[in-house]
Amino acid sequence: MLKQNLQQKLLQKLSPQQIQLMKLLQVPTAVLEQRIKEELESNPALEEGEDDYEEKEENESDESDFEDDFETTDEGIELESKNEDIDINEYLGSDDEPYYKTQSNNYSGDDEQREIPFSAGQGFHELLIAQVGLRNLNERQQSIARHIIGNIDDDGYLMRDAEAMVDDMAFSQNIEATKEEVEEMLTVIQDFDPPGIGARNLQECLVIQLRKKEDQDECTTIAIKILTKCFDEFTKKHYDKIQKRLSITDAQMKDGIAEILHLNPKPGSSVATSNRGIQTIIPDFILHNTDGKLELYLNAKNAPELRISRTYSEMLEGFSKHKKTADRTTKDAVIFVKQKLDAAKWFIDAIKQRQETLMAVMGSIINYQHAYFLTGDDTKLRPMILKDIADIIGLDISTVSRVANSKYIETPFGTFLLKSFFSESLSTDDGEEVSTREVKKILEECIGGENKKRPLTDEKLADILKEKGYNIARRTVAKYREQLDIPVARLRKEL
Repeated sequence: MLKQNLQQKLLQKLSPQQIQLMKLLQVPTAVLEQRIKEELESNPALEEGEDDYEEKEENESDESDFEDDFETTDEGIELESKNEDIDINEYLGSDDEPYYKTQSNNYSGDDEQREIPFSAGQGFHELLIAQVGLRNLNERQQSIARHIIGNIDDDGYLMRDAEAMVDDMAFSQNIEATKEEVEEMLTVIQDFDPPGIGARNLQECLVIQLRKKEDQDECTTIAIKILTKCFDEFTKKHYDKIQKRLSITDAQMKDGIAEILHLNPKPGSSVATSNRGIQTIIPDFILHNTDGKLELYLNAKNAPELRISRTYSEMLEGFSKHKKTADRTTKDAVIFVKQKLDAAKWFIDAIKQRQETLMAVMGSIINYQHAYFLTGDDTKLRPMILKDIADIIGLDISTVSRVANSKYIETPFGTFLLKSFFSESLSTDDGEEVSTREVKKILEECIGGENKKRPLTDEKLADILKEKGYNIARRTVAKYREQLDIPVARLRKEL
């Protein structure tokens, strides 16, 4: 049985322009440059350079009239609507992941930022394969060695066991190798440079490095004993148990541990890193402090000069003069040109809105944290959450979050991710609201100045903070310590 009924449904819709703006907002400067290049390549109606606004206004009415004619008179031909809505759920499921990791470069606001080209160099695995050719191996042994190298990760560790590699070679290369042959070739590879390559675990990696040392002395011998006989105790820093088990003095123990700490736990990473392209953080904002006056600049790469193609504008104007005699092919061409011009206008508008939003968010953060940006003193950071900034500038919290999670600012005292300025509040014994970042700063200072032979426990740290007026529980101290990537007291202990 068929039924008809009325139903009200509340949906939040986003226009294509809004989606484009949101995606551009969360893109960092380094990625924005590539995004603009892609748009320039895909849309011939978009060009680099300043826009000619007078010409734009002059042609605007003709283009509008021409568009209306085709929308109302041609069956089956429809221009893309600028107001087409898209369900917000479709958009939220396709957010781009922010990408950003590297180190900073300092330059003034007037400097042009240029990338320095680096040679790719020889890859890590290529370096190992090259060493295979230097050994006296037959063709079969070389094939096995190359297969083993293919299973070594960038840190230098072997990721598969011998039996699994035997099966792999049988299926993929039709090589009937034995487990003994694989282990024999692995021994050869473990003699390659850098020392420690081809190890199956950290213990084996460190022992290989020690045994390859040319100047073997008592320290090296004791270090090998510690790793081979007391590795578990060594990882837990139970030094008293190690001394008792190996019957060694305090001095011998100290020398042996020092020898181990000079080894490289990731031998492959040193080679791999040196052959990777060196990247830098390109800050989105630059802050100058001129005699106590804070001046905020947007990185020039965040404000590119883009314009509508004059050729495409003139092409559409030319079509408008012959619209009464236009055939279907001409009409199809008009639709294509008009769509490209619309897309170019949308993109230019989105870039401009991005610039305005970035400056509004960063300007509000600087005003809110004015005392901090004047000095760079972490203790002057006020508690601040996303809602505080969103309320000031009248934007949605999600918009502020998109800006804060992927943007960097260069200041006179370093380059920082915007989200690092946000923190929750904490009340002192005097009732004063302070930032949790201030408490973390004090924790770092306490741990940095502790006696490493008797590091401070979380309970002791909590007591110190209480003495300073911060009433914090031990479990909260542990949470902050973990957020700072600081290990527990036992693992911070030194001889």
